[in-house]
Amino acid sequence: MASSTGVPRQSTVSLLVMGEVRQKRRRGRTRISRKHQATIPVDALRKAGLKAGDELCVEAAGSGRIVLTRMENAVVRYAGSLPDVYAADYLDALRDEWRS
Repeated sequence: MASSTGVPRQSTVSLLVMGEVRQKRRRGRTRISRKHQATIPVDALRKAGLKAGDELCVEAAGSGRIVLTRMENAVVRYAGSLPDVYAADYLDALRDEWRS
């Protein structure tokens, strides 16, 4: 930007006006934001077998300790876990009862 004399002005920034200086974070560490959010390091997610979109249960486990546990879908977990309990045509028989 040029001054009224036509000579370009140099812009200066006062160090007293600058905001916080971000420090490089150490591997495996995070910080809680003003919105109470924390980013989980990728290595920890991989080791825990977690991925984007997983639902987690959050529990306090004493002072300074939070435990995140993946919520399991009960249908996926238990579907097909009782083989040979009902006859192969049991469901059809139930449907026939409802229809009559």
